Amino acid sequence: MPFELKILGSSGATPIGDRFMSSQYLTIGKSHFLIDCGEGAQYQLLKYGISPMKISRIFISHLHGDHFFGLPGLISSMQLNRRQEELHIHAPSGLDDILTTSFKHSDTQLTFSIIFHPTPTDPTATIYEDEFITVDTLPLSHRIFCRGFLFQEKPKPRKLLAEKLPYGMPFEMYKQLKSGIDVVFEDVEYKSDEVTLPAKKSRSYAYCSDTAYREELIPLLKNVDLLYHESTFSEQHKDRATYTFHSTAKQAALIAKRAKVGKLILGHFSARYKNLNILLEEAQEVFNNINLGVEGSDYELIDSE
Repeated sequence: MPFELKILGSSGATPIGDRFMSSQYLTIGKSHFLIDCGEGAQYQLLKYGISPMKISRIFISHLHGDHFFGLPGLISSMQLNRRQEELHIHAPSGLDDILTTSFKHSDTQLTFSIIFHPTPTDPTATIYEDEFITVDTLPLSHRIFCRGFLFQEKPKPRKLLAEKLPYGMPFEMYKQLKSGIDVVFEDVEYKSDEVTLPAKKSRSYAYCSDTAYREELIPLLKNVDLLYHESTFSEQHKDRATYTFHSTAKQAALIAKRAKVGKLILGHFSARYKNLNILLEEAQEVFNNINLGVEGSDYELIDSE
């Protein structure tokens, strides 16, 4: 099934030129998620030919405006287009009050239900689960309560080798073998690792929004396939990063290296950097497989053997 990410916005605090506020669109199978919804998010969705009506869940990392100011407008547009399907929003407490007040005073009569899920205050928690994936929070260090998100496929079943299995074996035994459990059928033992092929690797994506450098993240991000980590500043402005609870590009790369992730995406760039190559080059001194998460860039995690 598809596991695809598109960057809608990469700017931190304020927009600049063709850089929009933080927002990303993630597709996993038939599920369509929006991660943060900064100002201009719905414009970017339309620009890249993505229907907002497909979005089933929105994940908001924290309540600084550059991460959610696009949400009232997006929801209003969904209402104008007569959306019927319910919309789930995972966000810190308080955003529900903001939206309710906004819709009250604009006399917005929604045609669909919004199901609000307050982000747990625990350092990590599973906030969504379906047949195929889980979504867990990640503890970030910012000026206000802030959580990242870890999207993971559940462990996949092993593949049966039909030619090594007897006729008439109960379906339940097939399931056990695919789960790695040995079975006995008609007095013959069938070992899972001998009659199945290894399962495909489960894919994962971690979104680390606004945060100071935080080593506690490293074990939680271990071997993640794709990591987005904010990189607001260069090393030249490291003191500013510390003061504002942000990270430098080099610090983001250090997290990626120590967690042994597959690929790192840099983002949330300060408007002071017109040329983002300075951030990329500093990060590449530490970790090689890096991309600038600029608007319109796509990332696909292949469902490989």
